[in-house]
Amino acid sequence: MKVIAFNGSPHKNGVIQGALELMRDEFAAVPGDEIEVEIIHVGAENIRGCIACGQCAKQPRKCAFDDIVNQAAEKVNAADGMIIGSPVYYGSIAGNFKCFLDRLFYSGLSLAFKPAFAVVSCRRSGGINAFHQLNNYFNLSRAIVVPSFYWGVVHGNDREELESDIEGNQIVKNAAQNMAWLLRAMEMAKKEIPMPEKFKRAFTNFVRDE
Repeated sequence: MKVIAFNGSPHKNGVIQGALELMRDEFAAVPGDEIEVEIIHVGAENIRGCIACGQCAKQPRKCAFDDIVNQAAEKVNAADGMIIGSPVYYGSIAGNFKCFLDRLFYSGLSLAFKPAFAVVSCRRSGGINAFHQLNNYFNLSRAIVVPSFYWGVVHGNDREELESDIEGNQIVKNAAQNMAWLLRAMEMAKKEIPMPEKFKRAFTNFVRDE
């Protein structure tokens, strides 16, 4: 089984990378089938935002801007789970990473019923807002949001300070343990229980003709 993790921080070896590596190492320590974790740094890439051109709705489904976003989508679609991590900027996620996620999820990502976890890092506050923002992507993609015993927020300005955040370390390690269990449970379930069909939804707005 394989999990794709995206580091949305501009700093390749910063706190978010540290949190993702903690999860990767915890996966390796959990008994059972091997779970490979590939960490991809996208936070320093030059990524333009979504322009709502609608090209991704055509076949084959992919973004019109053929860059790292389409490459990432291929990896996630082939994987069994996903992790995303971002630092907190003004109570929100990093702007460059939001451009990446907007296009990645909107252009037809296949994440339904795959375990997914989000983690954010901050010096002091704003973590909950950014954490919920990341989980919105999962909620609208029918992913299974992986639980831990607390919100996925770690604290620190560098890797050394992250090591001092004992509870934060435990949060992400526990999430890795829970995600490993969910990955194996879903693998077994798919052999016994047919997956639900995608619900045919209606697209409406709040404008009504009288």
